[in-house]
Amino acid sequence: MDLVLLGQRLRHHRRARGMTLDQLSAAVGRAPSQLSLIENGKREPKLSMLQALAAALDVPLADLLVPEPPSRRAALEIELAHFQDSSAYGVLDLPPVRVGRRLPADALESLIGLHRELARRQAEQSATPEVARRANAQLRVDMRERDNYFPEIEAPAASVLRSVRHSTGPLSQRGILDIAAQIGFTLHYVPDLPNSTRSVTDLRNRRIYLPQVASGKGHDPRAVVLQTLGHFVLGHNDPVDYGDFLRQRVEANYFAAALLMPEKFAVEFLRDAKADRALAIDDFRDAFGVSYETAAHRFTNLATHHFGIPVHFTRVHESGVVYKAYENDNVRFPADVTGAIEGQPICRRWASRTVFGSEDPYSSFYQFTDTVAGTYWCTVHVESTRSGEFSVTVGTPYEHARWFRGGDTTRRTVSRCPDPDCCSRPPSELVSRWEGQAWPSARVHSHLLAALPPGTFPGVDAQDVYEFLQRRSS
Repeated sequence: MDLVLLGQRLRHHRRARGMTLDQLSAAVGRAPSQLSLIENGKREPKLSMLQALAAALDVPLADLLVPEPPSRRAALEIELAHFQDSSAYGVLDLPPVRVGRRLPADALESLIGLHRELARRQAEQSATPEVARRANAQLRVDMRERDNYFPEIEAPAASVLRSVRHSTGPLSQRGILDIAAQIGFTLHYVPDLPNSTRSVTDLRNRRIYLPQVASGKGHDPRAVVLQTLGHFVLGHNDPVDYGDFLRQRVEANYFAAALLMPEKFAVEFLRDAKADRALAIDDFRDAFGVSYETAAHRFTNLATHHFGIPVHFTRVHESGVVYKAYENDNVRFPADVTGAIEGQPICRRWASRTVFGSEDPYSSFYQFTDTVAGTYWCTVHVESTRSGEFSVTVGTPYEHARWFRGGDTTRRTVSRCPDPDCCSRPPSELVSRWEGQAWPSARVHSHLLAALPPGTFPGVDAQDVYEFLQRRSS
């Protein structure tokens, strides 16, 4: 129960009845000071007291408990009370502002505006790389607990496909236009989309603006549209913090994949492949006309829930740094003190890195790796992007390799990480020859040192977006 809100509703009904605090206290047999504490949100009344107050005011008890302020003025007073009760305000050691009838409405509006801006700036200052890493780590825990399967997203995705009568096969551009129209949007491909965005949605005119040219290798332009539509189908609001922003992004990506690779048909395809002991991400990709990474992600959604196959996924840069990862098979990723794995170097013996040293890294690559957590089989695909080459890996424990094409590979490595003698510490002969004789100039990625981009949607320039929409609406 929000005591401040309850007090405001009580005061509103008392004044509406033309009663003073003394008159109400006499009607319920309580001291005025006790009722004053209740009206000011300083004391929680018992149910019997609430019933007596409602009877004295001749209103239903439910009217006192409605979770909405009785007026605009009351809403502002409640918001100010909450700001002044916060720990952030407490550390300033400032006296609270007493809100009464004599406080002008414009002064109250000004105080609320100041508190909101202080809260926004405080949130921006706290959005450090550590905040991002912790949010990523928590999100990965949540995904692991549910085996990366979200039935509450599968259901609306299936419903959308039924609404446009899509039955099977890759989702066409015509199908995407039908889906957008079904949800109430039109698509507009433009040459001047703001650089910080992949799409911009005009909610007033129900338009989605998209780039005329795909954003780069590895990005399916259909997925960008479907991810944008997913935010509205799933009922997303403006993210309240970076963790909420990440959650919404994962859910929108999941929704897009569930449309591009519908659960019913994807499971049927994988079931047949498993029966033939020929599960392959390449075939899964080709059957639905999506990117390899989308197929790999979708496989992690379905493999454990439908087939009991635990898996892990990684996207690793050619430098050996982890960009994305997920696991529910107990593989041990390198992690920092916050539990985050993004930006950590992965073992040189793992398939995600050995693939770059193979004779033909762009062909099907399979490997068994003996680790401290057990033996894992992996299939790896290398893709080239503007940021360099990345390996996309799907792996599973040894006993499940029999269901996959390439599960009989003889390629095998041994990883003793996190033992530093495995690969993170140079060999002793190199150390003895070069220690103290080398001075490399480090290539520092500035984003590792900077705070996260500010704003409701991190990294998006709001002015560019508003100016773009203004141009397009005129």
